[in-house]
Amino acid sequence: MSRLTDTFTNIFKIQELRERLLFTAALLIVVRIGSHITLPGIDASVLADYMRRSSEGTLFGLYDLFVGGAFSNAAVFALGIMPYISSSIVIQLLGAVVPYFQKLQKEGEEGRKKITQYTRYGTVLICLLQSSGVVVKLQSTVTPLGPIVPGAVQGFGFAFSTIIILTAGTVFMMWLGEQITERGIGNGISLIIFIGIIAGFPAAMLDEYQLIIAGRNIIVELVILVLMGFIVAGVVLVTQGTRRIPVQYAKRVIGRKVYGGVTQYIPLRVNTAGVMPIIFAQAIMFVPQIFFQFFPESEFVATLSSDWFSYDSWTYSFIYGLMIVFFTYFYTAIAFNPKDVADNMKKQGGFVPGIRPGTHTAEFVDNILTKITLPGSIFLAIVAILPTLMIKLGVTPGFASFFGGTSLLIIVGVALDTLQQVESHLLMRHYDGFMKSGKLRGRRG
Repeated sequence: MSRLTDTFTNIFKIQELRERLLFTAALLIVVRIGSHITLPGIDASVLADYMRRSSEGTLFGLYDLFVGGAFSNAAVFALGIMPYISSSIVIQLLGAVVPYFQKLQKEGEEGRKKITQYTRYGTVLICLLQSSGVVVKLQSTVTPLGPIVPGAVQGFGFAFSTIIILTAGTVFMMWLGEQITERGIGNGISLIIFIGIIAGFPAAMLDEYQLIIAGRNIIVELVILVLMGFIVAGVVLVTQGTRRIPVQYAKRVIGRKVYGGVTQYIPLRVNTAGVMPIIFAQAIMFVPQIFFQFFPESEFVATLSSDWFSYDSWTYSFIYGLMIVFFTYFYTAIAFNPKDVADNMKKQGGFVPGIRPGTHTAEFVDNILTKITLPGSIFLAIVAILPTLMIKLGVTPGFASFFGGTSLLIIVGVALDTLQQVESHLLMRHYDGFMKSGKLRGRRG
């Protein structure tokens, strides 16, 4: 405990790290404030009652979890950062099939700037579409307490202002995320999603506690907690798990010095893609429900929404799981290129024992990566759909979302990534990190 205390003390001894942490915290506070500023013209009490009765355990309830309650508050940040994620998905998919975007990806810094610019344009377009769907939903919903948007307020003025405010809110959050990434600590976009999820943790614990007070057997609750503990441990192990490929370097004599002659390892992560497949898949699964809001009177659309794309339907879980497996392989292919690794090894005089350098090494690495990615992607898919099963077994939706599924994967992935960045700052200045070895280590394959 004293060593951990010393580590946290060392964090604030480093001026740059201290400033980065405080800067990150300040911007995340701004995000939380924006999640509680209700849009003009909304009857907040009617909206709160409607969302409490209709969104719990639904896809919109999950969306609200990601944006930290901003959706149920009809806040200026109601769309959250998900439109930016959706735009990033589209641009990356275009990069895999469109030659122009493939060329941009190979142009270095200039290419990345153009891709970022196109991603921003796409974010604005998606925001305009999604905010239009939100406006239609708000104006057409009438609850027992009355309409969410009073009749005197409804009209073009309300629709136009709401679309502009929601779009501007997401663009502002996108800018905050970029500032955190550049001047703060961790990935800004991921941290915004992370803080939104964590914000709902106290309420989720309170809901589960209310079930115990209402008469649920304490033994059942303890079994649930133990099960969730194993799930958390499994997520951490898979997130940190690696398969190490030995690489030998031939001895080279340059002048009077001898280089090489050592064995190093290429660490291939079981979950190379991290949390991104979950975020990508979830962002796409939100799109149909937003689209359905444009047709509130259609029985066919209502049936499609409730039977096929309902958050608790088996069809939704199956499609969601397949998309996670697909995006795991897709993002792994983007993040790790076996051919580049093999070419770099060959230039430096390295080789995998028993494998010829060059193309054979690339095929060997790609084969291993494909094999270890499959169980990793299936594990991610299973954990992602666990909340649906837990809800059917009687666990409160909020509690199930935190101890399984997308929320847990995001929390673990973002927390580990942020800790690793803090760790690197500590080690650069010769301070002890959070682990005895001085770094967060992956498990050996």
